[in-house]
Order: sequence, then structure tokens, then C-alpha cells
Amino acid sequence: MKRTTKILIALVVLLVIARLLLPYFVLRYVNKTLADMGAYTGHVDDIDIQLIRGAYQLDELRIRKINGKLKEPFLYIPKTDLSVEWKSLFKGKLVSEVECYKPEINFAFSENEASSQTGAEVDWTAYLKKLLPISINRFAVIDGKVELTSLVTQPRADLSLQNFQGEIRNIRNVEDKANKLPSPVVASGDVPGYGGTMNFSANMNLLKITPDFDYNMRFTDMQLVKLNTLARHYANLDFERGTVSVYSEMAMYDGKLNGYLKPLTKGMKIFKLNEHEGRSVGKFFTELIVQGGTAILKNQKKDQVATRIPLNGTIDNIETATWPTVFGLLRNAYIEAFKKEFDNNITLGDALKSVKEDYKEKRAERKAERKEKREERKAERKEKREKRKAARQREKAK
Repeated sequence: MKRTTKILIALVVLLVIARLLLPYFVLRYVNKTLADMGAYTGHVDDIDIQLIRGAYQLDELRIRKINGKLKEPFLYIPKTDLSVEWKSLFKGKLVSEVECYKPEINFAFSENEASSQTGAEVDWTAYLKKLLPISINRFAVIDGKVELTSLVTQPRADLSLQNFQGEIRNIRNVEDKANKLPSPVVASGDVPGYGGTMNFSANMNLLKITPDFDYNMRFTDMQLVKLNTLARHYANLDFERGTVSVYSEMAMYDGKLNGYLKPLTKGMKIFKLNEHEGRSVGKFFTELIVQGGTAILKNQKKDQVATRIPLNGTIDNIETATWPTVFGLLRNAYIEAFKKEFDNNITLGDALKSVKEDYKEKRAERKAERKEKREERKAERKEKREKRKAARQREKAK
């Protein structure tokens, strides 16, 4: 056997051995990284490496809260695929993509730290970078589930979002450098606890500390009777039947936002004359008055009560306008019924306009401050001149 052949065989053997041992070392590294995440700890059962694809898969990833009272893990993903995004590599950019299959995330909200599980204590991006040092350009969720426990604590109200599908593309802005919102986002899911579905679509700039965005979101055909626990507690009434849909558009630029919420109820009934069990006199009259108000504000042809609530301000202080909301109720009832669709009249330009107006307002304030200071300095100089003049006159009088 020739020496060259022996060398080639030895190299092949070494590569095979390295390929067999690599998953073991990677698994140790991943579990060591996940073991200590502050208030949380994680573990992966197995890893499969695919060198040709430039990818590896995590099997049975679980992340739990340390010293937490909840049985459910904060995050469970049966299969996670992390790989090089080849289409971007052909464009000269080395970035990655992540796909999570059937993930489950369990949020819990409580004033008791041991019963709370939100993940806010951990910088998850730092650990994700350790697991995948190449910048992520695409992130996808396939058939996921989101559990929100005690979303409202008094009374307790949970929210479950199932059959969740989501995707974020072009996170690192590989494809469209000129676009202010280069990253498209889509998501959808079912809300079985309340009936109805959720759909979300947006364009975003995720490279900023506070991302810019322009989104459309809708929750459609949620059953009002499923909201009775909250309605009894906060409004002293309950629903007999009907559905509610909520449409929203929002745009934000540099922390300034502009948008709206458009709730529409269909076939809503609150008051039932022969309801006796558990209904107090106060609740009887509350439901009667609200049902009367609903009859006045209802579009009879469409059997719906609806309005449009404008939203504007900043990410820290969102404001609503009362009179446009009231006029929206009257418009739906007596002029033109709102449609179960987006108005399509909110754009990034609206938020940008708010930023420009805010800049003009601040510039005017600075101008007024400078003018005020000039007037103060002018008054001070005048006072000094008068004092010097008075002093000279006293000297002459002597």
C-alpha cells in the first residue's frame, strides 16, 4: 500500500472519529452553558450534528426556574434546529437561522417570586449567542403553545395561545439596506380558552435598542360568555351570548407611536329577565341599564356595538382620546357600521410625523427658554446700569 493511500485512510478514520465524538463534546458544552442562567437552569437530552448543512439539532430542551413552585418548565422545545442560512451566505453574509418545533412556553404572573415565571431576570440573547455565535437572521416557531397563567390576578384569568405559528425574517437586514423596517414578522394562533383566533403581521427594525415597527393585529370571534369571570368582578354583570373581535394597527418610530384599537361586539346580550340564581338587585339594575345603553348604541342592521379608540404618545405613556371614542360609538350606531377589517390608515409616517412634531415642540421650548434667559440678562444689565448711574449721581451730589 502506498504512503499517500495510508495517509488518506488515516485522515478519513480521524474524521469519522471526530464526527462520532463531536456531538458528545458539543452536548457537554451546551448543558454547561444552560446549567447556570441565574434564576433559571436548562438541560438538553441529545444533540445531532449535520456538518454538510452546517447545522445541529437540540433534542428535548427544557429550561426551569430554580426554586420555583411551578411544575411546568418555563420553556420546553422537543426539537430545535440551528443552522447557517445558506441563501445569505451566497450574498456574502454569514448569518444563521433557528427553527423551533412544537415549543411550549409557560409564563406565570404573581407577586410571589416563587410563583412568578416571566423570564425577565435573564438576558436570553447572551445565552443564545453562546449556543450560536453566528448572528441570527431568521427565527421561526412551528406549532407552538404559549400559556399565560394569572394574566389577570384578581380574579384569576389565564390565557392559552395554541397552534402558534410565527416567523421573523431578515433580522440582521441582509436583504434590504434602504428599508426603514426591513424585518417582516408574521404570527397566528388559536385562543381556545376564549374562542377565536389571533393574527399578527408587522414590519420591524430590530437592530435598534427600541425597535421601530408598523403592525396589524386582530383577535376575532372571542366568546363573551368566556369573559364573565372578569365582567362580574369589574362591571357587576355577565354576558348571555355574543362575540367580540378586536382590530388594531400601530406604528412606532424612535419611541413615538400612533395607532388605534377597534373593538366590535356581535349579537351581544347581557340582560335576561328570568335569571334569578346568583343575581343581586344591584346586578339586576346594572345589567338592565347596560342592556338599554347597548340597545341605543347598537347598529340594528349589523347587530353590533363598535368604536375606534385612537392611541398615541410614547412607549411609556400611551394616551387615548375620549371624545373620538364616543363619536365612534355614535358613528357605528347611526351613520355607518364599522367593518371587521383593518382601516389601513396607520403607517410609519404617522409615527415619524409625531417625532417631527415633538422635535418642533422641543425646539420651540428651547427657543422660548433662550428668549427668557436673554430677557433676564437684559434686565440684569439694565439694573446694573441704573445702579452705576445712581452711584455716580451720589458722587456728584457730594
